[in-house]
Amino acid sequence: MAEQRDTVHPDTSLVDDEGPIDEAEEHNVLGLPWGERVELPGRGKTFYRRVEGPPGAPTLLLLHGWVASGGLNYYNAFDELSKHFSIIVPDMRGHGRGIRSRRRFRLADCADDTAALIEHLGCGPVIAVGYSMGGPIAQLLWKRHPELVSGLVLAATGSWLVPGLRQQIVVVGAVSAIAGPLRVTWGLPKTIRRRIPFAPTGERPSTFQRWASEEMRRHDWRMVTEAGVAVATFDSRRWIKHCDVPTTVLVTTRDRAVSPLEQARTALLIPTAEFLRYDEGHLAPVKETFGPKLTEACLHTAARIGLPADADTTEPVDLRLID
Repeated sequence: MAEQRDTVHPDTSLVDDEGPIDEAEEHNVLGLPWGERVELPGRGKTFYRRVEGPPGAPTLLLLHGWVASGGLNYYNAFDELSKHFSIIVPDMRGHGRGIRSRRRFRLADCADDTAALIEHLGCGPVIAVGYSMGGPIAQLLWKRHPELVSGLVLAATGSWLVPGLRQQIVVVGAVSAIAGPLRVTWGLPKTIRRRIPFAPTGERPSTFQRWASEEMRRHDWRMVTEAGVAVATFDSRRWIKHCDVPTTVLVTTRDRAVSPLEQARTALLIPTAEFLRYDEGHLAPVKETFGPKLTEACLHTAARIGLPADADTTEPVDLRLID
C-alpha cells in the first residue's frame, strides 16, 4: 500500500489510552507510514512500511538497528527523506513484526530476506541505508545481491563492531536471554524502558511511549539475543574493500556503542566511500536533527550513482576529523 505524502496532523481524539495501538492510530495519530505484511516464499511473513517519494525518485531501503524496528529507528526521518526518495522500511528477523524462524539468527538471512522483499516489490536497485546492526545487513546485501544495490549509506556502524558493542550486548543480551527459551515476546527490562523517547512533537508523549513499548514487546527475544551475537562476530574487513557502489559513512562522533574511529576506518576501507560527521551518539535517531542529517548522507550517495569512473568525486578520508 503506497503512502500518501500529504502532511498528517496528529488527531489525539482517536487514541484509546487503554487498548493497544493499532495501525490506524500509528498512521493517523503518530504520523507513521502505513505498514503491510507480506509472505516471502520459503522465508516467512514479514512487515514493512512504505512511502512514495516524488515521481522518479530513487528508492531507499532503510535497515534498522539491534533491539529496534523499522518504525522505531526511522520515525524521525520519514518526512525529510520522503521529500527526495521513495522509502521501504522492513522489520528484521525477530524484531518487531519481522520474520519468525526456529533457525539461528544470521545477518546473511536478513540480507536475503530484504533481497526477496525488493524483488517482490519490484523496487530495485535500491540505496541500502543501514543504521547500527543495519550496516552489516546492508553490506551483506551488496555482497550477496549486488544487482539490487546501487549505493550504500552506513550510519553509526562499521565493518567490525565488536569493540564498542561488547558491553551493550552483555547488558541487554543477558536480560533477553532469560526470555529466549520461552520463544515469546516479553515485557521490557527497566534499562530499556528508560531509553524509549518522548514524542518528537511534544503531543501525547504517553501515546508515543506506549507505541514504542508495544513495538519492542513484539520482539522474539531469543532471536534478538542471537542477533546480538551475530553483530558481535561480524567482520567484513576482508571483502568490503571490493565495494564498488557509491557509499557514504555517517560517523556519529559521540558514539559510545560503536567507536567513531572504527566507523571512519570503514570509510577508509571502501574505495568509493566518503564520510560525514554527525555530532551525536548512538541514540541519534531520537534527535530532531536525525532526519535532515540522514537525508544529507543519502543525497551524498545518490548524487554519485551513475557517474563514470573518471568522474568520481570521492574525497579522501581524514581520520583527524574524528578527533
